Amino acid sequence: MKQASVLGLSSAVLAMFWLVPGQIQAQQEPDPSKILLKDYRPVSLHKTPATAIPKAKYPAIDVHSHPYRKTPEEVARWVKIMDQAGIERTVILTQASGRQFDSLYAMYSKHPQRFELWCGFDYSGYDKPGWSQNAVAELERCVKLGARGVGEEGDKGKGVRFGKAPGMHFDDPRIDPLFEKCAELKLPVNVHVADPIWMYQKMDATNDGLMNALNWRLDNQPGIVDLTGMIDILERTVKKHPRTTFIATHFANLDYDLNRLGQLLDRYPNLYADIAARYAETCVVPRHSARFYEKYQDRLLYGTDMGPEESMYQLTFRMLESLDEHFYAPIFDYHWSYSGLGLNDRILKKVYRDNALKILNR
Repeated sequence: MKQASVLGLSSAVLAMFWLVPGQIQAQQEPDPSKILLKDYRPVSLHKTPATAIPKAKYPAIDVHSHPYRKTPEEVARWVKIMDQAGIERTVILTQASGRQFDSLYAMYSKHPQRFELWCGFDYSGYDKPGWSQNAVAELERCVKLGARGVGEEGDKGKGVRFGKAPGMHFDDPRIDPLFEKCAELKLPVNVHVADPIWMYQKMDATNDGLMNALNWRLDNQPGIVDLTGMIDILERTVKKHPRTTFIATHFANLDYDLNRLGQLLDRYPNLYADIAARYAETCVVPRHSARFYEKYQDRLLYGTDMGPEESMYQLTFRMLESLDEHFYAPIFDYHWSYSGLGLNDRILKKVYRDNALKILNR
């Protein structure tokens, strides 16, 4: 029996060597019926132009980035990448206060012409009496040190600073003194409201953004304010503080309904929108999005929020400047293909730089 087992094993091994190439390939290739949506990585088969744009057509101010680099050497390298990509200045949204902000400011302020540091509100003791006054005092301290704005303040429906203060939203009276102090000090405020619509929708076969939504889902969280409710909160906040300049980041997550965002921009001259990290969502409908840029060219701000790599900047330039069609970008977790918006020079100048100069606290 032992000898038979060895012979059987030897026969099986020999059979592997005698398999024809086609059989080996068939064994190695995955079953296409079992490819998961999250693993779908198509390659365009269309022979269309692929435009390489190594540098922004006009000097750009990135109004939405974060302290991605943690050492002076890494920050210096970032400056070189900015030079190569044509990024004149970058706004670092630290979301920080206290010692954390002080530490970040000390490092990035070594390049004062290239980085602008924004602080965050201090939510320590937000549910205790006297919080507003203490938070205002910390804001003033950060500004005295060098903060030029506030952000990114975020609420996806659970509370401000992305749930750090549960139940407190931007229209809460306790935050009013902070927003009014920002108006007094001429500090623009970057606010992140909600998340893309598909994060709140059912995680089923009808969800257009399922391959991304599943990683960031909010549909399964009880008591959460949905996207429509968060937009209502944004509107009440902007209306309540007409002297304060607000930047609704990520197109206010209304990239799927730009007409609704346009209505807000029409009503409130103190509201702007940055385009950071919503290139995929808008370049999938390029003609509609290009018309929106045309109409609201004075209210949109260039931002990235996707790290400090040169290839990342170049991808944003391609999406804004070129008329390339049906291309994929691995930086995004969607199955959609993208097309460039082909924005004209007048719009590019405003979005890249001029609009930012109107509101930055210099």
